[in-house]
Amino acid sequence: MKKLMLLGGLRYLLPVIEEAHKLGVYVITADYLPNNIAHKYSDEYCNVSIIEKDAVLKAAQELQIDGILSHAVDPGVVSAAYVAEKMGLPFQCSYEAARILQDKSLFRKFLTEHGFNCPKAKGYNNIEDALKDTAYFNWPVIVKPVDSAGSKGVTKVENKENLRNAIETALSSSLSKHFIIEDFLDKVGAQSSADIFTVDGKLVYPAYSDQLFDKNAANPYTPAIEIWPASMEQKFQDDLTAQLQRLFTLLGVKSGIYNVESRVCSDGKAYIMEVSPRGGGNRIAELQDMATGQDLIVNEIKKALGMPLDNITVPEYDGVWCNYILHSSKEGTFVSIDINPEFKRKYVRDVGLIVSPSDHIVPFTGANTSLGTLFLRFDTREEMTNALSHDRDWLKINVE
Repeated sequence: MKKLMLLGGLRYLLPVIEEAHKLGVYVITADYLPNNIAHKYSDEYCNVSIIEKDAVLKAAQELQIDGILSHAVDPGVVSAAYVAEKMGLPFQCSYEAARILQDKSLFRKFLTEHGFNCPKAKGYNNIEDALKDTAYFNWPVIVKPVDSAGSKGVTKVENKENLRNAIETALSSSLSKHFIIEDFLDKVGAQSSADIFTVDGKLVYPAYSDQLFDKNAANPYTPAIEIWPASMEQKFQDDLTAQLQRLFTLLGVKSGIYNVESRVCSDGKAYIMEVSPRGGGNRIAELQDMATGQDLIVNEIKKALGMPLDNITVPEYDGVWCNYILHSSKEGTFVSIDINPEFKRKYVRDVGLIVSPSDHIVPFTGANTSLGTLFLRFDTREEMTNALSHDRDWLKINVE
C-alpha cells in the first residue's frame, strides 16, 4: 500500500484524504496541532512543524512515504518540495523553484529579471530601511508579507505616513518576518484566482476566474466571491497562458497542480501576480472538478505517488459556477445560516460550513476567518449576477 504524507490538518484536506482512500492509499497527515480536523480522517498523524523542512524530511524518511503534498496549505509547500527532492519523489517543481514561487520578493525579482509584466517591487526585513525608500515607489502601494496566503497581512497604503502601520501588519502575518512593498496595480475587471495543471512541464489545463471582493468586509482585499468561467477577454487569457508556459519552462517544472492569481491592469497588460505549487484554498479544486467534470484532486494524488495520470485537457464549464465565501461583518456567536429553500434547490450544489452553532466568530479579514463556502451553479451569467446582487433575499447569516 502506497503512503501519502499531507502537510497540514485543515478541512481543505478532507477531499484529498477521501480520494486517496478510494485509490487504496494510506494517508499520513502532519503538523504540530493534533486537534486539527484532517487528523481525524487520516490513517496516521505525525506531529511535526511543517515549516521545519529537515524535521519533515526526517519524519518522512522514518515513515517511508511514497509521496508528499501540501494541498491548499501554503506554509508547507517549500518543505514538501524539499522532502520530495531529497527522497526522489514526484513534485511539481524543484525545491529551488518552489522557494522562488513561494516568496513574493524572490518571485517579483525573477519576473523582472526575465522580462515579465511586473509591478515595481522590493522586499525588506527591516521597517526603517523601507521607510527610507518611499521615493522608489509609485504611490499608492501594497504591503504584504512575502510568505502568507489568503490575503493575510495585506494592506493598500495611500499615504506615506500610514506605511509603518501597514508594515507592522504584514510582519505580524509573516513567518520569516520579511515583507514586500510594490506599486498598486489598478486592475480592469476582476482579478483571477484559479487552479491549473501541468503535465511534464506543459500547461494542459489553464483556468481563470473572476475573483470579487466585499468592499464592506473588515479586509476589503480578501476574496469573497469566485466565478467560473472568467469574464476576462480571451486575448488576455491567451496571453496569460503563454506567460505561464514561459515561466514554467524557465523554472523547469514537471507535473502537478498550481494556484495562480492574475489580473489585467489599466495599462492594457496582463500580469501574473502569484503562482504557488499547490491547490488553492477556499476549495477551488473541488469546485473546478464539479464544474468541469475533470479530477484535479485525484490526479494531484496520482502525480505525488508516481501513478499514471488521467487525460487532463482544457476545461469546459457546465454552466456558470460561483464559490460564495460565507463570512460575517461583525464579531459574535454564530447561530446559523438560513438559505431560501427554493433558491437552495435550484442553485446550491454544496454547502461547506466550517463553523458550528455557539462558535465565536470574527469579522472577515482573510480566508482563515471565513465561515465556509457555498457552491452555486447557474445557467447564465445574467442569472448569477442577479442572484448575487440580491443575496440578502436568499441568505441570512445569524450572529448574536
